[in-house]
Amino acid sequence: MNDWPRVNLTEVCRFQEGPGVLAKDFTEEGIALVRLSGLGGHEVSLSGCNYVSIENGTGKWAHFRLLEGDILISTSASLGRPAVVGKEAAGAIFYTGIIRFRSTSDQLNEGYLKLFLGSRPFMLQAEAMATGSVIKHYGPTHLKRMWISLPPIHVQDAIVDLITPLDDKIELNRRMNETLEAQARALFRDWFVDFGPVKAKMAGSAPYLAPDLWSLFPDRLDDRGVPAGWETATLGDFATCQSRKADPGEVDEGTPYIGLEHMPRRSIALDEWEKAKKVSSAKLRFRRREILFGNLRPYFHKVGIAPVDGICSTDIVVLTPKKERFEALALACASTDEFVAFTDQSSTGTKMPRTSWKIMKAYPMVRPGDAVAHSFQSTCGPMLDRILLNIEENRALAQTRDLLLPKLMAGEIRIGEAEAQLAEAV
Repeated sequence: MNDWPRVNLTEVCRFQEGPGVLAKDFTEEGIALVRLSGLGGHEVSLSGCNYVSIENGTGKWAHFRLLEGDILISTSASLGRPAVVGKEAAGAIFYTGIIRFRSTSDQLNEGYLKLFLGSRPFMLQAEAMATGSVIKHYGPTHLKRMWISLPPIHVQDAIVDLITPLDDKIELNRRMNETLEAQARALFRDWFVDFGPVKAKMAGSAPYLAPDLWSLFPDRLDDRGVPAGWETATLGDFATCQSRKADPGEVDEGTPYIGLEHMPRRSIALDEWEKAKKVSSAKLRFRRREILFGNLRPYFHKVGIAPVDGICSTDIVVLTPKKERFEALALACASTDEFVAFTDQSSTGTKMPRTSWKIMKAYPMVRPGDAVAHSFQSTCGPMLDRILLNIEENRALAQTRDLLLPKLMAGEIRIGEAEAQLAEAV
């Protein structure tokens, strides 16, 4: 077997860390500033980005303007996958804490470089060189001492052709989950926050739901401003808080562990976790499909549906719907901006404000008739099922990719062998 040569990164690519942009440099409009949250997918996103002035963007920071095809990755040793700059982000500036890469050699395929930056060999080097007490980071100084395995260009092309479809499928599932989440939230807001069907009936508007579903909604609001016949309620009427302590001695090595760092930002699809190693403090147990919610500011926006059984940090509240038909309703509520604002405003503590189930369960909601609640669960329940299946599939695809890629990059296995293993795995 070939042991492909290793070359210093500086010999085949250039890299650059983002400028030291401060909050005082932000403007209402101007040139987009890519943040870490924009690196969640295959392609860099400008969703939720900040801006800097055109004067700064075309002046002192002009050499940080992104080009289409640039590869961006976080400087955190916890990393994350690299993302490519597409048409949307071309011309933007990338934030401090992000490094951009581009091949400078005809012996380095850009696609192969992207795969390498998301591979175990790169992560191990970054973790070994990273500095910091709590969150470890690496930078250009460390990158100058790092290497990349460099097979012949035709082998790089073949590796990209073999592995990229796995990443494409992972990205497709991720986007599908985003769409399903958006649909569930929109439905929750329309039915239970804006009372859309009820107000439409009051206005004499044409039905926009199926007739059997449309007939379930009242045709007026009562004196409380809620649909007639519906009850005022709180989150505590729909869910309970589980506080199942898992002492260190009871945790098996390899048990899925979720901390605040794994929790998604404004995303129901919780798809990151690690295997528990030595547990030095008490944790909470959770079960698949329970709702996990960060109880520490600034993590009130972190909420997700548990994809597996496992343990989590005590900085996470574990919620269980009281009835199966309330699962989607409780989860959708906990992921709304209004619920995040409620927990933020009512949190207690000075240095590290926290919320608690005692506070959370008082969040005001409405309790529809059983038929409407059942219809909401019947509609959104399959969405949650699909989200969880996509997470499971992505984990399997990622494990296959992460097993084959280092061996291909090192020349330990040939393309044909990898194709055979891939066919068995998928």
